[in-house]
Amino acid sequence: MLNESVKKVLAESLWDLATCADNEPNVVPVGLKEITEDGKLVVGDVFLETTLKNIQSNSKVAIAAYDGKEGYQVKGTAEYVTEGPVLDAMKVKAEELFKGALSAKGALIITPEKVIVTTPGPDNKKVL
Repeated sequence: MLNESVKKVLAESLWDLATCADNEPNVVPVGLKEITEDGKLVVGDVFLETTLKNIQSNSKVAIAAYDGKEGYQVKGTAEYVTEGPVLDAMKVKAEELFKGALSAKGALIITPEKVIVTTPGPDNKKVL
């Protein structure tokens, strides 16, 4: 589902993570993130208070990423974990990113269900 172009943009760009609950959308920028070998997206929880509240009532999320030339929207389902190897990896990444000042309390594991091209041009809105 995540082809090499999508992976490249996701790896090299910040993500905008959108959630919604009680008819109130929420979007946050994400820099503490990674793509797993099996194609899941992981977001480290440092400040995800509203995002987590939304996911408790609606686990559907969307991520937008773009690099100035191409962009994609990934829609999927999120699961929150507070222990295990995924969180351990996010803690290490947070230590590096924030120079020890902040750590990850948990991690969102997002299973992609649909990838949509957001690049302007003839493939815009194409589902991959």
